[in-house]
Amino acid sequence: MNGGRAAASCPPRGSGAPGSQGSFQGWMAEPRSRAAGAEQPQVARRGGGAAVSPGEPGPANAAAEQKGRSAAERRRECVRRSTGGPEEMSRTTSLAAEEDASRNCEMYLPAYCNPSAMEISLDSEEDMYRDAEEIEREKMLLGCKTSSSEYKPSVAPEMDIMEYCRKEWRGNTPVAKRMRKGYEAVAQKFASIRRVRGDNYCALRATLFQALSQSTQLPTWLQSEDFTKLPENLLSKYDWIKQWQLKQKLGRKMGEISDEIKEYLMLLRKKWKYISEIKGPIEKQEACDKLFKNEEEEYSLYEALKFLMLNTAIELYNDDKNGRRVPVFSWLLFARDTSSNPCQLMHNHLNQIGHSGGLEQVEMFLLAYALQYTIQVYRLYKYSTDEFITLYPNDPEEDWPVVTLITEDDRHYNIPVRMCQETKL
Repeated sequence: MNGGRAAASCPPRGSGAPGSQGSFQGWMAEPRSRAAGAEQPQVARRGGGAAVSPGEPGPANAAAEQKGRSAAERRRECVRRSTGGPEEMSRTTSLAAEEDASRNCEMYLPAYCNPSAMEISLDSEEDMYRDAEEIEREKMLLGCKTSSSEYKPSVAPEMDIMEYCRKEWRGNTPVAKRMRKGYEAVAQKFASIRRVRGDNYCALRATLFQALSQSTQLPTWLQSEDFTKLPENLLSKYDWIKQWQLKQKLGRKMGEISDEIKEYLMLLRKKWKYISEIKGPIEKQEACDKLFKNEEEEYSLYEALKFLMLNTAIELYNDDKNGRRVPVFSWLLFARDTSSNPCQLMHNHLNQIGHSGGLEQVEMFLLAYALQYTIQVYRLYKYSTDEFITLYPNDPEEDWPVVTLITEDDRHYNIPVRMCQETKL
């Protein structure tokens, strides 16, 4: 049956199916002419909103209306008119269906380095891709809370990457063949893969896990004395941040939100410093595995990352309003109907991460800027195209470290390991 692995991808958010954001990277480069019949850039839209065809006719006085609009409004309209039409949704729907048909129809348990892994129950496999809140609700129904020592690791042990590919993609459809070719290409650089829990936190989890496991020093921005003052400073300026949605924990009373987030930021700095100071690679990996097996600490770190993303978004938004130069993705981030300003971004997107949706592609850029890391992603369904290896951002700073992820559909992310080292572009 396919149901055991159907949940391997994080639940779609907006038009998050494979291919729906495929042309997004075109926006990240300088404008240039396109060949006749070339696919137009597309930005995923939340909530399944209808896309506008680039050739859609407008009113007779469109030119006059355009002239009277602000620069921001013209950019927003440009993005709207550049999104794909219904034929794009049809194409991605068929791709998703073909992808499901290509997957191995049986549930499997990969044979990790430890032979006893084959004896793990099916519950472990299912838990790997269950929503975190679903697991939490089940605990509440059972009237108990799993201790951190009993919490299943959210990053599975490594396994040979081609063995994983063979078990995952056995069919002979075009999608299966493309995925195998993609994994073969990744295998030229990385020997193994580690699966990541698919509970709408997978992009944050995979990125943070890679950053910590490769880190050799505490990032400069984490060393700032004002780092833990971020919540207090932002709340003093923006009252709407009080509506930040914190992950609820059993047996805990909600305090001041600034204090809660400050604790998360302090924990992030503490863990990053501790792991970065570990010299031995084996000991460093063991420390990371232990951290990502501690449920309470792990999800607290994700709240810290989300808040850093909000802080970065506010900075970019204000820079743009004040006429300063901002990266192109910032225009796209605030051109969406659901995130025209940081307040909407918080309500409709950041608050939903880990609950009803994961990171959209434009938010991967935001995560990269917040961490000052380059996120390199092997997008397997884009094999044999210029977008097979995508960088977030695509014009990174030279001194930003690089972490590498793998995705089959731009929704769920896994981790390639063994040859992965912290490098500089």
